[in-house]
Amino acid sequence: MQVKEKMLMDVKGLYEHGPVNIVIFGDSVSHAAFDGYQDYESVYWNRLRKKLNEFREYVPVNMICAAIGGTTANLSLERLERHVLIHQPDLVIVCFGLNDVNGPLEDYLNALQQIFEKCQQAGCDVIFMTPNMLNTYVAGVALKKHREYAEVTAKMQNGGKMDQYMYAAIELAESMGVTVCDCYSKWKKLAETQDTTRLLANGVNHPTPEMHELFAESLYEVIIGKDTNDKETCSTMFSNV
Repeated sequence: MQVKEKMLMDVKGLYEHGPVNIVIFGDSVSHAAFDGYQDYESVYWNRLRKKLNEFREYVPVNMICAAIGGTTANLSLERLERHVLIHQPDLVIVCFGLNDVNGPLEDYLNALQQIFEKCQQAGCDVIFMTPNMLNTYVAGVALKKHREYAEVTAKMQNGGKMDQYMYAAIELAESMGVTVCDCYSKWKKLAETQDTTRLLANGVNHPTPEMHELFAESLYEVIIGKDTNDKETCSTMFSNV
C-alpha cells in the first residue's frame, strides 16, 4: 500500500511529499454515530490513526472524515470530488452498505463502481471496507427510538439481503483491483458464537465503541500488515536521494 511507504518517509521525503492524507467516505458508522451521539475519539478511523502513529510517529497522519450519517453510496456520488478528491488523498477508505440495502442492489453497485473508478483515476489507493451486520432481532435498546426500523433491518439481515449486497460489493471491488477489508465476514464469524445484536450501540446498525476496534485492527493489517519489524526503517521511495 502507498500509505505504508509514506509512513516510512525520511525528512527529505516528508519535505517533498507532505503528510499522509486518508479520507473516510461512508455513512453514519464512519460519521462516528453511536446511540444518538457522535464520538470522534472512539470511531474506528481515529483508532486507526493512533495505530499508524504507533507504527511510526515521525510522519503525521491526517484523517479526513467525509462521512455523513444516513447517506448511501448513490447519494454520495455527487460530493466525491469536493469532499474527498479535493484533499488529494493517499488513501480513500470507502464504507457504504448499511443504508444502501434499503434500495436496489444495482444502484449500490453502480455507485460503488463509479466511486472506485474516480478514486483510481485520481491516483489514490482505495480500500473497500465492508460494514458490520445489522441486528438479528428487536433488542430492548431499540424499542423506544428505532423499533419499527429494527424490525425491517432484522428481516433484511436474517433473510439474506444484507449478505447478498455485501458479497456482490466484494466481488465488484475485487474485479476492479480494489483492496477489500472484509469486516462483514468477521461479524458473521462472531455471529456463530455470539449475539451480535448486543454489539450494536443503538440495537440496529451502529457498533459499540469497543467494536470499532475490530474495524481499526482490520484496516491496520491491510495497510501495514501483521509484521511490523520494519517500523523504524526509512523508505527511499519517498525521499529526495
